Amino acid sequence: MLDPRKLHLLRELSRRGTIAAVAEAAAFTPSAVSQQLSALEREAGVPLLERTGRTVTLTPAGWLLVGHAQAVLEQLERASAALAAARGGPAGPLRVGAFPTAARVLLPPALARLAAAHPALTPMISEIDPADVSAALRAGELDIALVHEYDFVPPVTDAALETEPLFAEPMYLTDRPAIAAAADDPWIAGTPGTLCHTMTIRACQAAGFEPDVRHHLDDFDTVLSFAAAGQGVALVPRLAALTPPSGVRLTPLPLHRRTLAAFRRGYGEHPAIQAAITAFHETLAGLGL
Repeated sequence: MLDPRKLHLLRELSRRGTIAAVAEAAAFTPSAVSQQLSALEREAGVPLLERTGRTVTLTPAGWLLVGHAQAVLEQLERASAALAAARGGPAGPLRVGAFPTAARVLLPPALARLAAAHPALTPMISEIDPADVSAALRAGELDIALVHEYDFVPPVTDAALETEPLFAEPMYLTDRPAIAAAADDPWIAGTPGTLCHTMTIRACQAAGFEPDVRHHLDDFDTVLSFAAAGQGVALVPRLAALTPPSGVRLTPLPLHRRTLAAFRRGYGEHPAIQAAITAFHETLAGLGL
């Protein structure tokens, strides 16, 4: 019989690409991961991996098994959620990931609602960039996470995850009437590799120019402080622009950021996940978002 723990490692190899990356995510040694995958090959009775020096790729049979592994792991998540529901209401730890603006504006009132409605639940918050959420959820480091996507940046898709839309917010440009008017200005953008950075680059390209990015900053409060000091222009979402510093003019744009709750596929019926999503929606309604 195929071992679900080994199937999880195979799925992670299909996503992460190297034994070393899988080992780091699973807190194993690379040799332990290799041994587990070799044992899975024996259980399967067919080669799953092709090894060329230090490189490992999946065989057609390996990719076939990855598809089945996802279905098996999803059913196990459903079973876990059903058992938790049978035990009663939400209780125990709930590991929540969030990007900074959501952590600052949305989570404090949402956590207060959760504490009042479900005192046996213990939320634990970690700040995380949305680009890193998929791996953290698949690895079981998080139970649910707030992620965002932008116009000009296609959503990150992961067959292992499900999402619940929460709200959309407009984007603003600092101190210029339109993006095209800032073609000759220095720009402030997120760290390369983040969705915020990609959004800024692509929004400028859509306006016909490559931005001169002088500063890479991920905290929007800091971004607005730099803009107020005349150090560049930037795109900021509404949540980050609720109380801008004096001297910063904000122009609404026909661009949006959308926030979603993400969790492992099959895990959405878990009482703790349902309680968190309910708290998010109720909090957003209270904030008028």
